[in-house]
Amino acid sequence: MSDIRSVALGCGSYLPERVVTNAQLSNIVATSDEWIVERTGIRERRIAADGEMTSDLALAAARRALEHAGVKADDIDLIILATTTPDRTFPATATRVQAMLGLKTGAAFDVQAVCSGFVYALAVADGMIRSGQARTVLVIGAETFSRILDWSDRTTSVLFGDGAGAVVLRADKTNGAGNGKTRGILSTHLHSDGTHADLLYVDGGPSSTGTVGRVRMHGREVFRHAVINLAQVVDEALAANGLSRSDIDWLVPHQANKRILDSTARKLGLPESRVVVTVERHANTSAASIPLALDEAVRDGRIRQGNLLLMEAMGGGFTWGASLIRW
Repeated sequence: MSDIRSVALGCGSYLPERVVTNAQLSNIVATSDEWIVERTGIRERRIAADGEMTSDLALAAARRALEHAGVKADDIDLIILATTTPDRTFPATATRVQAMLGLKTGAAFDVQAVCSGFVYALAVADGMIRSGQARTVLVIGAETFSRILDWSDRTTSVLFGDGAGAVVLRADKTNGAGNGKTRGILSTHLHSDGTHADLLYVDGGPSSTGTVGRVRMHGREVFRHAVINLAQVVDEALAANGLSRSDIDWLVPHQANKRILDSTARKLGLPESRVVVTVERHANTSAASIPLALDEAVRDGRIRQGNLLLMEAMGGGFTWGASLIRW
């Protein structure tokens, strides 16, 4: 009995050129490098240039992922873009990327689950591949989060950055191997709880205020929920596949802040050496953070073919989820 699985062929990422350090931020908001590092682990972040849109970042990451995968753009039959900062209210930014890649066939759409967006997008892509509706899928996480920040609010303005990452998935038949070593997405587990929406949100929108709005957050409550929810969904993913925490080669988490990463790793009993951490240099890039971290670890040789990866994230909504993938 054959089983279709979504196999990752390659990945890519892109960061804007402009680097903003904590010291530079201290010139525009009441903060300091020491205050930011102690509470978040962040030392710098990238900020998109004037006129540089989410679609531009997404396109650059997509092209690098296609090159790494050895796949031509014409082979893509589905593009899923996870973003909270689209170019426009509509059309979907994914269709803009589709056009810039020169594609006129297949489908393209956005997924909005804030920082959990990339995990949600992976789940949708995997479902489309397993059902036979798509064969080769480009999954992108891209954000220009700097555009929705209140730069006078030190509780949020110091946390976020801009960037994009992408993965190319392709349908592959496992021919019933089922031995736990077969490459591809093993499973993805998604959750949400809208009763906590007012703990992390943007105070604007087309149907509420007619404005873009700015990020607002109750940091302590978000931290508490994040550590609990992330540890639970990781164990859920492992249990669904008959695996244990010791089977994880690499934890590739959403890069919210270093304290959340450390707390989650401790709850899972994982050493820091098995956690991919980029938050120091990237800050929180929302839906882009996991593919950015993934691409860095693949490119520098830490993540190798056959490694078991656990990706997890929590974002506004609340939304959260985890995906197990054998690279």
